Amino acid sequence: MTGARLWSVHGLLRFGALAGLGVFTALTHAPFDLWPAAVIGWAAILWVLSCAPTLRLALTAVLAVGLGYFGFTLRWLIEPFLVDAATWGWAAPFGVSLMALRETLFWVAGVAVARWIGAGRLPALVLCLTLTEALRGYLFTGFPWGLIGHALIPTPMAQLAALGGPHLLTLVILTVAAGLVCLSQRRWWGGVPFIVAACAWPLLAPGPAPATDGPLVRIVQPNAPQDEKWDPARNAVFFDRMMAATRVDPVPDLIVWPETAIPVRLDFAWPELEIMSEAARGAPLITGINRVQDDQYYNSLIVLGRGAQVMDIYDKSHLVPFGEYVPFGDLLKSMGVRGLAPSDGGGFAKGVPRQSLIDLPGIGAARALICYEGIFAEEVAVPGARPRLLVMITNDAWFGRAAGPQQHLAQARLRAIEQGLPMVRSANTGISAMIDAQGRVLASLPLGEAGHIDAPLPPADPVTVYARAGDWPVLLLVLLGLAVTLITTKRRHNLDA
Repeated sequence: MTGARLWSVHGLLRFGALAGLGVFTALTHAPFDLWPAAVIGWAAILWVLSCAPTLRLALTAVLAVGLGYFGFTLRWLIEPFLVDAATWGWAAPFGVSLMALRETLFWVAGVAVARWIGAGRLPALVLCLTLTEALRGYLFTGFPWGLIGHALIPTPMAQLAALGGPHLLTLVILTVAAGLVCLSQRRWWGGVPFIVAACAWPLLAPGPAPATDGPLVRIVQPNAPQDEKWDPARNAVFFDRMMAATRVDPVPDLIVWPETAIPVRLDFAWPELEIMSEAARGAPLITGINRVQDDQYYNSLIVLGRGAQVMDIYDKSHLVPFGEYVPFGDLLKSMGVRGLAPSDGGGFAKGVPRQSLIDLPGIGAARALICYEGIFAEEVAVPGARPRLLVMITNDAWFGRAAGPQQHLAQARLRAIEQGLPMVRSANTGISAMIDAQGRVLASLPLGEAGHIDAPLPPADPVTVYARAGDWPVLLLVLLGLAVTLITTKRRHNLDA
């Protein structure tokens, strides 16, 4: 189809077709992992945007694509509303639709800037979309879920994240897709990205994981459904499951339970902690638990030692807006609106990110992550000594048993690659896993299954470029590219005038 024929199609039909193109492109994400759909889909999207005759048509097109893409990728957001469907089920369609629109508006802004730089300019579209994808992780508390670059997680190209993080992967996909558009227009230099990617593919493949004799880690998965997790009549069932797994021989070097594994506050949990410490038989035990300090509630991780001693504590610092806290609650309190700030019972208080390193006797320091924190690539590295491993505890029961937990696991794999560190991941209902520094899942427990994994801790890789520099190299490269594109475009316009 030519550009003229596309724009002659009735507006509603065109909008629906472009939304379908967005859904097709979203098949790149777990559980489908059809990474070729990213290149093909984005080539089609870039072609549509580059040949749009007006700004209004270009923005309408990317709006349709984005709603299809994010609506399908984020469909798991329905699940939290269905935990108490009688109360919140009515809000599920609105929650998914509003989040899809929120993320799409970033793309709309990126295309608007690209059109201002130069209508039809593929480099401007590639660079602006890469930049807006990065901004999704920073602005309005951030939500970098379903990034374009996540399509490469199951491929050898994911190893590039050790250099430039997820946004380098986004830049790679969009550049290759733009090359495909150029080839369709008989601009043969567009094949260069394909040649480079084809050469890099086998060189980046990590191959099979080597054997390791690292410390033995036991990862526990109790499989407590969210609608039963806080039920007093079921608490003992799930606690006994974790205790049974903890008591299994041999005694490991580390035991990890998931987020909020204990359904009582830390200050009331002494009986449970004594039993847990005894069952661990000297091994440090990590568990999630809620705690109160200075009248504020925290979603926390503790390291439990001999004699029920709490050896270390980490409080979750990047909280889920409206799920764990109300944004601007403290500001509203200062204005006289009470009940929304953490100190008024309006959710959890934020911990201190710089205090995220926990000490594990006999193993070393670990960077602690609790659930939602694992999606923010730029926040994982912390100042100071480099940790030996990443530890993520999570409760993905909120996400159901389909796309959400699998996409969350995929992002955990990417965090391991970016930092060059193995990750121990304990998830309440799955997917618990041991992930090595190249993002390979060495051992795992499937969704909806109770049990435990015993796996040796893989070695850490040398410190990565991304661990040292974060997003800045890629962002500076993109901004430099935009500046060059703007200058050359304006100069060309002046010559034509």
